[in-house]
Amino acid sequence: MTIRINTDGSCRGNPGPGGWAWAENSEHYASGASADTTNQRMEVLAVIEALRANPVGDIEIVSDSMYVVKCFNDRWHAGWLRRGWKNSQGQPVANRDLWEDLFALAFAGDRTISFTWVKGHSGDPDNDFVDSLATAAAYSQSSASAG
Repeated sequence: MTIRINTDGSCRGNPGPGGWAWAENSEHYASGASADTTNQRMEVLAVIEALRANPVGDIEIVSDSMYVVKCFNDRWHAGWLRRGWKNSQGQPVANRDLWEDLFALAFAGDRTISFTWVKGHSGDPDNDFVDSLATAAAYSQSSASAG
């Protein structure tokens, strides 16, 4: 059975104070904050924290971040690794530190991690929930969790 987890990142300014969140449902979720970050970093960190908190079983990550979803579904990661952590323009991959952590979690073991894109701010209740958690974390610079 695959566990479906929604993730989101938020940033007040870019860079600025940010927040991340993941949720399996309204009873199993977490969020956190970073004082000086970017939206992209928070999107990636949300997935890292979701995988850390759910270390076993197959997982479907649902995100409104094309940055995260395309990295896996369009196999950007394979090109980055083949080119020695350079993007298709020959520049260093942004947020390499987080991507390395995420790849270690996503490609470890024998479980399957899949990625699905959902349009943000479109009325999807699960995406709206993680958006509200990430936004609250960015504003309050605090964390929350349940379950």
